[in-house]
Amino acid sequence: MLKAKGKSLFIVMLLVVLSLTACGGGTGNKADQGGKQTIRFATWDSEDNLTLQQELIDKFNEQHPDIQVNLEAYGSDYDTKITAGMGAKDAPDVMYMWNYPTYKDALEPLDPYIEKEGSDFKDNFYDTLWNYNSADDQILGLPVGYTTHVVYYNKDLFDAAGIPYPQDGWTWEDLQADAKKLANDAESISGFAFSGKPDPYDYEMFLWGNGASYVDDQGNLEGNLNSPKSIEVLTMFQNMLKEGYAITTEGSGATEMKSGKVAMFTNGAWSIGSLREAGINFGVVELPKSKDGSAISIVSSSGISMSKESSKKDAAWEFIKFWTSEEANKARIDYELPVLKSVVESENLKNDELKKVFYHMLEMSEKYTPASFKVDNWSEISERLELAFESIFNPSTLMDPKAVLDDAAQ
Repeated sequence: MLKAKGKSLFIVMLLVVLSLTACGGGTGNKADQGGKQTIRFATWDSEDNLTLQQELIDKFNEQHPDIQVNLEAYGSDYDTKITAGMGAKDAPDVMYMWNYPTYKDALEPLDPYIEKEGSDFKDNFYDTLWNYNSADDQILGLPVGYTTHVVYYNKDLFDAAGIPYPQDGWTWEDLQADAKKLANDAESISGFAFSGKPDPYDYEMFLWGNGASYVDDQGNLEGNLNSPKSIEVLTMFQNMLKEGYAITTEGSGATEMKSGKVAMFTNGAWSIGSLREAGINFGVVELPKSKDGSAISIVSSSGISMSKESSKKDAAWEFIKFWTSEEANKARIDYELPVLKSVVESENLKNDELKKVFYHMLEMSEKYTPASFKVDNWSEISERLELAFESIFNPSTLMDPKAVLDDAAQ
């Protein structure tokens, strides 16, 4: 399951602890007593997902009599425990990973291991995902699961308004036109919903789609965050609020759609299950394009990494290969999107009415690098952006986007 992104203050704490971690690492493949190598594997998952994970681990252990993998479930304390382990040079041999820029100094570069497996091994993963599992031009994790973002829409509300369902290739102008028609004050229905305090990591995709970004390749905010194209994006979202056919939410908009009061919202694949459980007749479509731009999505990607301090790296790599194999990808298919092209083909996912859209967005979003991978002080910038977005989208303030972004870029 994909890891939720941590908060900025905590990231600062992580950086302080990780600065104590040596750049070098343990080598070799020291066996435990009795000749069997014991591998510690840390996961952030909990409850039902742990049952599946333990079943997969048991299968691996049966197939590898010389390796014993022990599961360590950290749950909501994942980052705290991983950071403490890294600081004490006692991190698990293998671990789930997401925030590579923060943890990079404590992770083993995997490029040499991948190269030994041959080109077909790496080529079976979607290219876009390598950009999200790397730092400093080194691969630090193998992709495990991912999601891109799409637009969810309530089919029943579209039918009631006599509006055709949105189609791939549509534009933000199309979305706004539909949202205006769908909005119904008498029935408290809003055409579109988005977070009033969006996660800065996710929100950058809307700037990308308009040919903008938070920073340039040198990490400069000035002239990028507050560029005309960036301001145009924030102004567009704010105008939807001012004109009354869109609302802001504390979440993504999924809760409001489940109540039948919102026609459209954007989110990752996380909302599929809850909308189905709520009995909503919904569809998904790729993100809209800007007038001169493209449909581009941020990627929320989970990976699996090896500790630089591990003394059992060959055994750890064997387990990493198993955890990212076709067998494991298929086993986890009910709760995360597979990352292997061969599994997507064998399971016919590109013909799945819902899942195919997420793969199309993945292919269209290659070679975009989030600002969090480009700047060392992302936690500080993220906090600044959160405050900026809140002041722009808060209905009681609706501050001028240009003025706010000019100030945030300083």
